[in-house]
Amino acid sequence: MQPKPVLRKMAELGIGLTTLTALVLAGCGGGSTPAVNTPGTPFSGLMGGAKQGTVLNLTTTVTTFAGVAGSPAGAANGASSVAAFSAPGGITTDGSNLYVADENNYLIRQITIASGVVSTLAGGAAGITPGATDGNATAASFWAPRGITTDGTNLYVADTLNGCVRKIVIASRDVTTLAGPCAATSAGAPFNRPGGITTDGTNLYVADTLNNNIKKIIIATGAVTTLAGAGASGAGATATFNNPMGITTDGTNLYVADETNNAIRKVVIATGAVTTVAGPGATTASGAAATFNGPYGVSTDGTNLYVAEYFGNVIRQIAIATGVVSTLAGSGAAGANNASGVAATFNNPSSLTTDGTSLYVSDTTNNAIRKIQ
Repeated sequence: MQPKPVLRKMAELGIGLTTLTALVLAGCGGGSTPAVNTPGTPFSGLMGGAKQGTVLNLTTTVTTFAGVAGSPAGAANGASSVAAFSAPGGITTDGSNLYVADENNYLIRQITIASGVVSTLAGGAAGITPGATDGNATAASFWAPRGITTDGTNLYVADTLNGCVRKIVIASRDVTTLAGPCAATSAGAPFNRPGGITTDGTNLYVADTLNNNIKKIIIATGAVTTLAGAGASGAGATATFNNPMGITTDGTNLYVADETNNAIRKVVIATGAVTTVAGPGATTASGAAATFNGPYGVSTDGTNLYVAEYFGNVIRQIAIATGVVSTLAGSGAAGANNASGVAATFNNPSSLTTDGTSLYVSDTTNNAIRKIQ
């Protein structure tokens, strides 16, 4: 029997939570040069783990892009139709490749968008022995990596059960530890099951799930501080989250999938001020009147937010300017049906990203990557 993703099995690890989740998403940047965005001006380029600046024009047709939806867990590489995953979680893109945190395999996988070919970028024997070893490619090890983001040159991984953040140089596949308990060069600033991660090219922002806050990491030094978390909507230090999972950025704001609160939150990077963008409320509505069922993943094209509802088995769209929420794809029933719009089915979708043309979804319990175009 396939093991469930790690953040949904915390009770077995003695954490004592009944509702727990994980997510990823997202990175930004543009090579090694920090991305810069003028507040109020849509960013164009690689940002938030996705290609932003072009509004997605989706027909809502859902297909299986890599793996066989509904298949047993596995770790096979190769063509999209024979590749296998085990509870794929966070997903990000540099526009040419997708990078997937293959959580229960303890691997980081790469998918070439043009061909759909899947390979292992980093991590050792799939699902055999967890570890926190730095090294090159398959000599490195992870323990249930959940979140992943990119600046186009590097990948940054929320290595969830190791409680740290890892860095992978894409070209060389070298893996090092940037921050957390497993990093000798980063004193203090512990994480507690970090889930989602994103970057503005200079800093990383981490959804520190069991600490219920948002952490900031200066990439150049590994220094960690708390940007927001503890209270209600308001200033950074007094705002509250409840199992924050997915996180993305447009360069000015962070958007957080606040899972147990069933809400999407906005954090102003410059001030740490927190507000609620949408939820909880009616299924399809605006702002606080909208409702979600376990939002895990969040991504943006700069105009709309896209949310993966883990328990709702749907993909939602939120117009940033108005807060209007609609269902983009998924009937709400668990399944693996390829179809258009609400005729399609997912089974615990947890993360998503866009290459500027399509959405790519980690369909976790289906052990597959789905595409919405």
